[in-house]
Amino acid sequence: MKMEKIHILGIAGTFMGGIAQLAKAMGVEVTGSDKAIYPPMSTQLEQAGISVSLEDDIAFLTSHPDAVVIGNAKSRGDVAVEATLNILQPYTSGPQWLAEHILQDRWVIAVSGTHGKTTTASMVAWILEYVGLEPGFLIGGVPSNFGVSARLGKSPFFVVEADEYDTAFFDKRSKFVHYHPRTLVINNLEFDHADIFENLAAIQTQFHHCVRTVPNNGLIITPNDETNVDEVLAKGCWTPVETQGAQEADWSYELTQADGSAFNVLHQGKLIGEVSWSMTGLHNVRNALSALAAAHYAGVMLSCGVEALNQFSGVARRMSLVG
Repeated sequence: MKMEKIHILGIAGTFMGGIAQLAKAMGVEVTGSDKAIYPPMSTQLEQAGISVSLEDDIAFLTSHPDAVVIGNAKSRGDVAVEATLNILQPYTSGPQWLAEHILQDRWVIAVSGTHGKTTTASMVAWILEYVGLEPGFLIGGVPSNFGVSARLGKSPFFVVEADEYDTAFFDKRSKFVHYHPRTLVINNLEFDHADIFENLAAIQTQFHHCVRTVPNNGLIITPNDETNVDEVLAKGCWTPVETQGAQEADWSYELTQADGSAFNVLHQGKLIGEVSWSMTGLHNVRNALSALAAAHYAGVMLSCGVEALNQFSGVARRMSLVG
């Protein structure tokens, strides 16, 4: 069904605010509500022409939206949630709406892991943009090269930050199981989100659910030194895997500056070029290797990928110099 009007509960979050921007760009009439809203999302929503009301305001129901999109911060007992349920108003989750209305027929590049999702997804999107592919994206931060956290794009490629947190109060699966990526990056895997996961094994189960959705003509990109990720793949993997790491990996690096501000990139042991950028830290070197692997699988020449990273500006409010 074509959506003409939606209302988003919990619109102030980066993910749900991104959904709002994507829907607006599709020509959907979008409104939303939340208890508080701050920059950068308040600025982005204002620029997109999306009106936001207070959390308990249920007047939106009188306009009969095609769907209420409910953020995972909302739960039973919330005034707007209860009003939505009481009148049998159609509702869905953000990840489900994204999958049904944006991601179908797209080449989805999903970036997952405990750490580094936002930065790595931003790198992938920027590399694709640099070579003129104009990808769509939905990222849990604002990439400085773009200035927005979400856009539809004009190519088959769509980069999404793939979060393992649960989908909604009525759908306790991880968000990323909705995305059906063709390319899946798993940066790392540690115990996290103790409020919803009992232990590491529970998180690994959700990651394996995501692995199960990647086609065998796709690609999974992982570190070569993460036992927790290896255990996920050992449960069953039907997709080619490429690894990144310091050595003995498909994608590796040689530091030319100890702080990670410059490093050589090697693919299958062959020197590709040097990245010299404003970023620092070994974690970002590893993020860059994953991003290069994902972009290369999408058809980007390796030399162009390195050139793009040299112009990568990072993510707003992530290691930003403020004075």
